[in-house]
Amino acid sequence: MSDIHLTRSGPPETVLNTEPQEALDALAAALASASPRDEISAVVARWPTFLAAWAELGNHARDVVEAYSAYRVGYHRGLDRLRANGWRGSGYVRWEHETNRGFLMALHGLATSARAIDEGDEAQRCDLFLKQLDPTWPPAG
Repeated sequence: MSDIHLTRSGPPETVLNTEPQEALDALAAALASASPRDEISAVVARWPTFLAAWAELGNHARDVVEAYSAYRVGYHRGLDRLRANGWRGSGYVRWEHETNRGFLMALHGLATSARAIDEGDEAQRCDLFLKQLDPTWPPAG
């Protein structure tokens, strides 16, 4: 479990726990491979709660519907992980913490792919949620 940080100037902040090194290494190898989509798929099959892997599966999808599906799974798995790390439906989940990035990438990908399939209401909800989780969204660079 990870810490929830209480701040004097705002809501609590949740920082997700780190993925196993083996999972991180497998995702790095998958991204460097000749067929990253298939390799990333194998990573999420082995580590189904690995949020960055779900986001990358969405990034390497064959089409927007497949991307939407991968991002949605990453988003829902992320909500589960956030709750397991003490998040109670409000508070910050900031990009500055490397371990939070998989969830935020999945949520951003969900917004983008929802917009692409004319799910405008969902895209707006995701955009708003991103700003609530990290008021500095989108990250620089």
